[in-house]
Amino acid sequence: MNLKLKIWRQNGANDEGKMVDYSISDVSPDMSFLEMLDVLNEQIISEGGEPVAFDHDCREGICGMCSLYINGEAHGPDRGITTCQLHMRKFKDGDTIYIEPFRAKAFPVIKDLVVDRSSFDRIQHAGGFISVNTSGNTQDANAIPISKHAADEAMDAATCIGCGACVATCKNSSAMLFVGAKVSQYALLPQGQVEAADRVKNMVAQMDLEGFGNCTNTGACEVECPKGISLDNIARMNREFLKANI
Repeated sequence: MNLKLKIWRQNGANDEGKMVDYSISDVSPDMSFLEMLDVLNEQIISEGGEPVAFDHDCREGICGMCSLYINGEAHGPDRGITTCQLHMRKFKDGDTIYIEPFRAKAFPVIKDLVVDRSSFDRIQHAGGFISVNTSGNTQDANAIPISKHAADEAMDAATCIGCGACVATCKNSSAMLFVGAKVSQYALLPQGQVEAADRVKNMVAQMDLEGFGNCTNTGACEVECPKGISLDNIARMNREFLKANI
């Protein structure tokens, strides 16, 4: 396939940035989207140019680092996948593809397509942990009775990889699906009850401090989430937050 690419280039958070046009040929439909960008960068370097900066790590749909906004959709024109799992067969010969970073106040651009998502880390640090007695009398996790329904729901919430697609998709740049998932994975289990009240209050406070918007139940976050995190987690977070403040 021969493709035209319009890629956001920006030197840093204080740079205005702009869309730059590129052409790439002989793209295999079996390439992943990131492999296509690898080929493009080899082409740019061979011509003496500066390669396009983009994030990646595992390239297996686990780490969430590869987050890109492709043709107006987080992770591109497919569902239940990350950018590294997107294949070029989703596009047609001669297509023009727009590639941008995730855009949110709390995700400042570092360079080109790379954004700083350390705001998610700070939210997690605010309450995403449990207290464990390590004095030698630690209770065996298998000895704590947990219903299969609660365990399954907790595991579903824990599949969130923190990619930020929910934020990039939301018209309010809300992080409530991410925070809801992180609160839920503890709220559903007995191990998470010790800090339950402090956890939800601290994580919500940090979310607001980072500059994320609020949720208005549009549902776009759930649609674009590569792991299919449910809006039910936002409702659970709201319930936990109200309960913690009574």
